[in-house]
Amino acid sequence: MDVPDDHSACAGSLPRVPAKLEGKVATAPPRPSRTHPVAVAELAAAVGAHLTAPDRAHVQVTGATLRAQHVRAGDLFAALPGTRAHGADFADQAVAGGAVAVLTDAAGAAKVRDVPVLVHPDPRAVLGVLASRVYGDPSARLDVWGVTGTSGKTTTTYMIESALRAAGRATGLIGTVETRIGTDRLDSALTTPEAPDLQALLAVMHERGTTDVTMEVSSHALGLGRVGGVGFAVGAFTNLSQDHLDFHPDMEDYFQTKARLFDGRARLEVVCVDGEWGPRLVKDSTVTVATTRDADWTASDPTVTATGEQSFTAHGPGGARLDVELGLPGDFNVANALLAIACLHARGVPLDAVRTGLREVRVPGRMQRVDEGQDFTAVVDYSHKPAAVALALRAVRARATGRVITVLGCGGDRDTAKRPLMGQEAARRSDVLVVTDDNPRSEDPAAIREAMVRGALDVPADQRGEVVEIGDRRRAIEHAVSLARPGDVVVVAGKGHETGQEVAGVVHPFSDVEALTTAIRGVLQ
Repeated sequence: MDVPDDHSACAGSLPRVPAKLEGKVATAPPRPSRTHPVAVAELAAAVGAHLTAPDRAHVQVTGATLRAQHVRAGDLFAALPGTRAHGADFADQAVAGGAVAVLTDAAGAAKVRDVPVLVHPDPRAVLGVLASRVYGDPSARLDVWGVTGTSGKTTTTYMIESALRAAGRATGLIGTVETRIGTDRLDSALTTPEAPDLQALLAVMHERGTTDVTMEVSSHALGLGRVGGVGFAVGAFTNLSQDHLDFHPDMEDYFQTKARLFDGRARLEVVCVDGEWGPRLVKDSTVTVATTRDADWTASDPTVTATGEQSFTAHGPGGARLDVELGLPGDFNVANALLAIACLHARGVPLDAVRTGLREVRVPGRMQRVDEGQDFTAVVDYSHKPAAVALALRAVRARATGRVITVLGCGGDRDTAKRPLMGQEAARRSDVLVVTDDNPRSEDPAAIREAMVRGALDVPADQRGEVVEIGDRRRAIEHAVSLARPGDVVVVAGKGHETGQEVAGVVHPFSDVEALTTAIRGVLQ
């Protein structure tokens, strides 16, 4: 999940704090126990910033943040311009909290008193580089595995991490579902943290003995400079389909933003060339992956069990071959696994460890089965864009002996154009589609559902299933379960691993897995 950059009004970014992030913003991110002080003059020189107080060039910086409420003594405070407020409006608060210098633009510099100011025309663009300097360039001491694309980022990072652990490596993970240092779990407020938080987190990981970090790299992270200053051992691309057109003006801009991961910041580039977008990233040194055309890594002999587990043989450069067992269903997960294999093999991870990691990997909320002993299959999946919905339903249709019953909604305050498209894809591939609420956020839930239903009913009647509208998500799930007969598949799509539902600015506890489990238990009693 890419989250728009509106999570820190105190720092002068976009104005609204999404309710889903409010509790997380209040908690300061982790920081390393020790850093080496860096003079403000050195920081200014590193990014070509103008230093307003040359007589204070010796001031030492020991940390960085863009949130005034998270300032610690010795920090560089990044006062970024926003749409409704300027971060410099909070400079006094930051200085009172211990900030010893401020990074901002010319407009912000006029509002800062008492501390040296690093003035740059685009402070966000250089914040990552500065934070990396402050925290000792942690990515240079780690292998960072970055994965970008519309779908499959989470699954691929989990696959890579599982194989690395099987190979005896000490791993960290940063992404949509969670952030982990070894087995210690932190909540994820953003798919990719803001630049100072990310650099501090990488430094903490290194401090705790981590050797490898797998990280989802969202288009927001690339477009807004969150991964500035990060050197990647591997940059990988899954696919591209319509999403986030509330943030990007069009698909070309979306692609070009994703392409920044392949601008030289990754030492190794691995790209899935299925589809139209991946081939545009390929250079002479790129490792390619495909399930539908020739590439460096391909798959053969796929088999799928009745319960969705699958196996295939991966073929790679120099006669490399790996027999893969995968507990995740769907052709798209073969592509994700191939991408993980290609990354791991190119970095010298033993294939036996790769095989073990793929066999053992489990991804919360991604084609996650809920099994209470019922005589039908029940699945929770995070698919929340048209192409992902189509792929998920095609995967379950391939193994269903009965009907496919789908529960699906669309999120508010996000790309509105995909709502009818999601309705179309779900109606075309379901015997019953229950349109419901997802995270309406500040929008009218009924209007969101209406757009989905309109798209669903645009599918000719003889090519779609029955369409039902039930706004209450829990009741929608209960209705879908009540319809299920032996051999059917119930798919609850859209929210996946999430444990809250945001309605009118309030987050209510809600888990698709819990709701589906409870509904199944109810019909079994």
